[in-house]
Amino acid sequence: MKINFEGQVAIVTGAGGGLGKQHALELGRRGAKLVVNDLGGSVDGSGGSASAAEQVAQEIRDNGGTAVSSDASVTDFEAVQAMVDETLEKWGRIDILVNNAGILRDKTFSKLELENWHAVVDVHLTGSLNATKCVWPIMVEQKYGRIIMTTSTSGLFGNFGQANYGAAKLGLVGFMNTLRFEGAKYNVFTNAIAPIAATRMTVELPGFEDSAEKLAPELVTPAVVYLCSEKAPNGRIIQAAGGRYYSADVRENVGVDLGLGASVEDIEANIETILDMTSNAGILERTPHR
Repeated sequence: MKINFEGQVAIVTGAGGGLGKQHALELGRRGAKLVVNDLGGSVDGSGGSASAAEQVAQEIRDNGGTAVSSDASVTDFEAVQAMVDETLEKWGRIDILVNNAGILRDKTFSKLELENWHAVVDVHLTGSLNATKCVWPIMVEQKYGRIIMTTSTSGLFGNFGQANYGAAKLGLVGFMNTLRFEGAKYNVFTNAIAPIAATRMTVELPGFEDSAEKLAPELVTPAVVYLCSEKAPNGRIIQAAGGRYYSADVRENVGVDLGLGASVEDIEANIETILDMTSNAGILERTPHR
């Protein structure tokens, strides 16, 4: 049976181009009412224009869908709250939030200015917080919601010159891991996508030359749209790149019990077992700390 979103309302941030645009278009094709949000700034977050979001919203409408645009900055909590309030007033519910807005300000850590650390963290991490905080009570009250965080292999595994970006992206995984517990009883599921795609944010990076077709953004969208559906899991990370879909998780091994009198020397003597992630498979589901 074809997955559709008739009667549902979705907000996609950073949807004026690239990945967010493809997510919004596909959700619109499948019946969702869309709020296409994009500040319309440059890759580094400077500037702004309402036209980017409106062009995507118009494309959805031209294809028979329903969409409005918003140029609210995800870093501005009051602007995001106003966007959410207007959406609720217009359509009466909000079912889906795709946190996709992002910027890049890459520098090696020794050259990274604090301004560029805060700018990237503010958009990716705090921006996702702002949008999620605004829709959360609505989803809890209606006992349904699907929230997507956009993480990255740069956060999961690290990447040269992306300390700010990687920290923000892994922070989103920690955010997701808590929300999956808190939202579960309300049927509010939170998942993450880790995309690799050729967009204006990646076109200048090594390895992305001549990759527009094989790493097209629309090849990420099927996984995102599935995570937006009623059949979505909860608290999982799906990676998507060029038609390949695979998952990542945070694991822990069994390790070794050294007792209450463990010393530094005991750690040294058992360090191989403590660090070994091959013989003792990681535990995916675990009881959260209280």
